[in-house]
Amino acid sequence: MGKHEKLLLKILSGTSDASIQFEDLCNLLKHLGFEMRIKGSHHIFRKEGVIEKINLQHEGNMVKPYQVKQVRNVIVKYKLGGNIDV
Repeated sequence: MGKHEKLLLKILSGTSDASIQFEDLCNLLKHLGFEMRIKGSHHIFRKEGVIEKINLQHEGNMVKPYQVKQVRNVIVKYKLGGNIDV
């Protein structure tokens, strides 16, 4: 299991939202096909076929827990997790 799959499993399990590294989540979203643009401290991710936009800001080197929950909801809603089961 690669690093993206491990992080995806960690996000989908929902047990450690406060311990997700900002850079790791950005890399995962890019790996899932999202395009990133930066406006100030906001890292905005969009993907064709996904209505919601994902807006991330970091606290130190971590992602805010509520934003991890938003990412999880998008991954589940659009079945972006591939064959990962929780």
